[in-house]
Amino acid sequence: MFTGIILAVGKITKIEQKSGDVRLAIDTGKLSLAEAHIGDSIAVNGICLTAVALSEYGFVADVSNETLARTNLKQATIGTPVNLELALTPQTRMGGHIVSGHVDGLAVLVKKQQDGRSIRLTFKAPDDLAKYIAEKGSICINGISLTINQVEGAAFSVNVVPHTLRETTLGFLEVGGKVNLEVDLLARYMERLMKGEAAANCPAGVTENLLKESGFF
Repeated sequence: MFTGIILAVGKITKIEQKSGDVRLAIDTGKLSLAEAHIGDSIAVNGICLTAVALSEYGFVADVSNETLARTNLKQATIGTPVNLELALTPQTRMGGHIVSGHVDGLAVLVKKQQDGRSIRLTFKAPDDLAKYIAEKGSICINGISLTINQVEGAAFSVNVVPHTLRETTLGFLEVGGKVNLEVDLLARYMERLMKGEAAANCPAGVTENLLKESGFF
């Protein structure tokens, strides 16, 4: 598990094709791996990857075809900057929100505008994820825990303060760029719990009938 508080920006230094999928080497920059071990989970742009080798400068991780299909690692090249976070420990401060590192899909940046000293970013999420995105709720974008300011259909906006722009890859993002999206884990579990014992035979998704049966109408 992670918090969505980025510890460093690293970069991809090697992409190796391995029997149908990919092995990545990542330079972790200022992020120390002194206490890391082979087998540890490290979030790369919000994707939970397992370190299969460690070096003085970074780590190596295997990326499955499932991960390549669902995330923006498919578009990564050597030199691509990535947001990095080590997994939670019992002593970690929970500064963001609970993040699993399991990406739900890709969102596209459709608008970028100055908002005081911040930048307001507007994204278009996949239609099937829109139901999990709520105003003032939490969202994880490329591994960064952010607060949703406004929602309109499948589009939503977030404000990014100067510190976050400096310490993450969001400062490099341009309109049309794709980002990894992980919706709030609690929203997913709430959907499942609302279905109760019928969950085993119930299709995925929140429907009007489900909300009525759960007492929301």
